[in-house]
Amino acid sequence: MYQNFASKYDALMTNADYKKRTEYLCSLFSAYGKKPKLLLDLACGTGEFSVRFAKKGISVIGVDISEDMLYIASEKARKNKTDILFLCQDAKDLDLYGTVDGAICCLDSLNHITDYEDFCKVMAKVSLFLEKDCLFIFDLNTQYKHKNVLKDNTFVFEQKDIYCVWQNETKGNLTDIALDFFVKSGDTYIKESEYITERAYTKAEIGSALKKAGLEILNVLDDMTENPATAKSERVIYVTRKI
Repeated sequence: MYQNFASKYDALMTNADYKKRTEYLCSLFSAYGKKPKLLLDLACGTGEFSVRFAKKGISVIGVDISEDMLYIASEKARKNKTDILFLCQDAKDLDLYGTVDGAICCLDSLNHITDYEDFCKVMAKVSLFLEKDCLFIFDLNTQYKHKNVLKDNTFVFEQKDIYCVWQNETKGNLTDIALDFFVKSGDTYIKESEYITERAYTKAEIGSALKKAGLEILNVLDDMTENPATAKSERVIYVTRKI
């Protein structure tokens, strides 16, 4: 599960602007007067958000399905002298030791859940462990992005000692992603591959899953803005509240 991707993830995500995105998420919590004391970082990956929130004095529980991602996250937390609880769990089987008063899921992680029943289970699990009136903020790649940006396209990313070819094949609401990494080793490059599938959910599907889970939609925003999402938004931010 993301074995080859884990060690390259941070190098290939330099454009994510974690600092700016963390400040943005904090501003959304503050706008509703719901700054968390204990935050769930669902699908935390290599722990970049977990560490940044922890450095703000917020207690964090980071959850991810990938042991390789969590190993990197744990090392990152140690180097930054932050005390974060990391749990290796499938999001649909989320099981915390108690409730949290805030939750996030960032950078299209929920799109990687390709079965709608599982998507609904994840929403229900987050709601179960989220205190009443507290916020779950997450983002999703949109149908527009899948159909007009990702569909059947190939992208190339080049960073120091890593060259990545990203190939997409879209069928309906699913996009299969083939990632080929060429990693420099001495005078040669070693090829490694990873295969991922993303699903683009409809507004109706998302709304229904949230309603069943007891989560109320407070706002749907264009990514990293205070503006409402539009028909051409590529990534949208959902601000939801536990009823």
